Amino acid sequence: MKPIDDLGLLSTVWSRLSNMRPVRGKGVYLYDNDGNRYIDFTSGLGVVNTGHCHPKIVSAIHKQANELLFAQMNCVVSPAVCKLSQKLNAITPKSINQFFFSNSGAEATEAAIKLAKSATKRSQIIVFQGSFHGRTHLTMAMTTSKTIYRRGYQPLPSGIVVAPFPHPFHYGWDEDKTIEFCKTQVENLLHSQSSPEETAAIIIEPVLGEGGYIPAPPKFIEYLRKLCHKHSILLIIDEVQSGFGRTGKFFCFEHTSIEPDILIMAKGLGSGLPISAIGASKELMSKWTPGSHGGTFGGGSLLSIVAASATIDVILDEKLHENARILGSYLLESLCTLKSKYHSIIEVRGMGLMIGVEFINTEITKKIQSNCLKHKLLLLTCGTYSRTIRWIPPLIVSKDQIIKALSIFEDSLNLE
Repeated sequence: MKPIDDLGLLSTVWSRLSNMRPVRGKGVYLYDNDGNRYIDFTSGLGVVNTGHCHPKIVSAIHKQANELLFAQMNCVVSPAVCKLSQKLNAITPKSINQFFFSNSGAEATEAAIKLAKSATKRSQIIVFQGSFHGRTHLTMAMTTSKTIYRRGYQPLPSGIVVAPFPHPFHYGWDEDKTIEFCKTQVENLLHSQSSPEETAAIIIEPVLGEGGYIPAPPKFIEYLRKLCHKHSILLIIDEVQSGFGRTGKFFCFEHTSIEPDILIMAKGLGSGLPISAIGASKELMSKWTPGSHGGTFGGGSLLSIVAASATIDVILDEKLHENARILGSYLLESLCTLKSKYHSIIEVRGMGLMIGVEFINTEITKKIQSNCLKHKLLLLTCGTYSRTIRWIPPLIVSKDQIIKALSIFEDSLNLE
């Protein structure tokens, strides 16, 4: 008989924040079998925006589980998937009125790129330095946040061109100078590496996720919109991590005046169940050859579909995006106050409840993260050098819970 070692049976390819064994979750908390309570400010990597086991979402899943579990989209079309499409249609711009469903952010990104190439008959894609778009071979080629995501897997698919991301702190300039430099570099790429006639799409995260929780200035995204319109290039907004209320609006691009040609959604859409989607115009979708893309479970796994519908209802009914805006402002201000007290913090940045605290080096960052974990506060790191701690609590978080987390965080700063 094989020896039983539960952790030993799991692939070591997964990196882990902790070996905590949750058996129950409620709101911002996770509980282990001994009743220990952890404050989960990771939201499962930005997935449980509605908190762990929101009762309305659990109820919707239970109801659907008793009726029908699976309805494969190539065979039949369930009322549940039509209902979800209607809900997404109501919260996205008028220009986005058709949707394609899949299981993960990487799958949705692949779908968005395939749609862009099919519709434009062009082959090249422009991405930005510090981006993270997934771990499939194509999305690895589009990812530049860390070498760990690509190392050992190259050569990767070609046709990907990288432009600088407008992060003023990184360049040591003010925002206007940074934007002008990055605009010049994008124009340079279109003259030197990927001509407009061969560029299918420009894709950007409105807030870099794994790249360090760095918001893109609205002026820069608005510039990209004009540039894409000028050259008939499609603008893809990757809202996998920044969507569904996270930044204080339903979608982060709503902080600007633009509308994307293709919108990528995942993570917070399903409140813990695997689902992703892309949205585009009916005109654009009509240029996608039927049968040229698909997936067995995309749109057919009805527990995920109803969880997504319930998630949208909960965010709207409970105004969770408003909570993210209000408490995000409080959290940002509080972290900036800590920055003025602790010289190890070099930048605090973010929008809503998507905030990064960058430290002078990786060692200090890891030590503070570890100290927080000892006091049962779960926080993740990000950034090219892993020296940024990201604050990404569930959007149902209360001010008292944020104050408690800040207290643990400051205690950990005193220990570093």
